[in-house]
Amino acid sequence: MGNFYIREYESLGIPGEGGNAQIAKEPALLDQTPVSFGSAVQSAAFGPNTRFARFHTDSICSFLVGANPTATTNNARMAASQTEIVGVTPGHKVSIISNT
Repeated sequence: MGNFYIREYESLGIPGEGGNAQIAKEPALLDQTPVSFGSAVQSAAFGPNTRFARFHTDSICSFLVGANPTATTNNARMAASQTEIVGVTPGHKVSIISNT
């Protein structure tokens, strides 16, 4: 069983402070409680101001983002200790499942 960490952001970059760097702007809106996964599970819904999310996994997994997603091992795969920043829709969720 692995843990999937989700950090929510409203924007990327810092306008007016040297340009728009493609980095997440801290402080984050929210750190969700880590999602323990094995079989497919869903996170809590993203907040109303969330436009970007940082995903980090400590185990190999696949994920799917949507209004009511159910991840399969055919979805986007992440290696153990991998981090991704993705654009998301407020109110949507991420589903995670173990993979090899």
